[in-house]
Amino acid sequence: MSWKLFWLLVEASRLTILLSAISISIGFVLSSAVCAAMMSTNRFASAAGRLFVSFFRGTPLLVQLLLIYYLLPAIGLNVPSYIAAIVGMSLCTSAYQAEILRGGFAGVPRGLLEAADVCGFSRFDTFRRIRLPIAVKLTVPALISEAIMMLKSSSLVSVVGVIELTRMAQDLAASTYRPLELYAAAGLIYLIINIIIAGLGLRLEHRLSWGRL
Repeated sequence: MSWKLFWLLVEASRLTILLSAISISIGFVLSSAVCAAMMSTNRFASAAGRLFVSFFRGTPLLVQLLLIYYLLPAIGLNVPSYIAAIVGMSLCTSAYQAEILRGGFAGVPRGLLEAADVCGFSRFDTFRRIRLPIAVKLTVPALISEAIMMLKSSSLVSVVGVIELTRMAQDLAASTYRPLELYAAAGLIYLIINIIIAGLGLRLEHRLSWGRL
């Protein structure tokens, strides 16, 4: 396989990384709200949060992407395909991250919460300054694993017309009749990206464990 073809895959991987990074970031913000809803004493909020998580964890990402891709134009929102991809991936990963965070919140020492209550912290301040940071610290390995899974799952956005790494490999394989080499190269690129993410995750976990972040 020529370097020109390999470089086209590398260029396409930049969109894969960008879509994944944006979706994971948005998903984390959403997951905080969903997790708070699930843990709320309000029965309606708790039920809504659990229903959200059940739907997006219980249905395939491919179906979610297609549903959102065709739903948005139906309600008058004609957006580019990559926006639909980001929406679908963000909602999906937020459900998984919400469950991860919920497990982290369960590990927050009760003594800290009681101390915050004695100091007069509001429920929101307690959540923002104590519960969420500790929950994130406890769940870094699981969140990194979810990020890696999401990056691999980003290959599914090719079905809605986004020219990311997998779609580029498909298009090049169709035009050059060299599928084995191109898919092997695409797999190698995915592997390298995920190794880097895992390495950064280990470094972050180490820094958090020593209280330097």
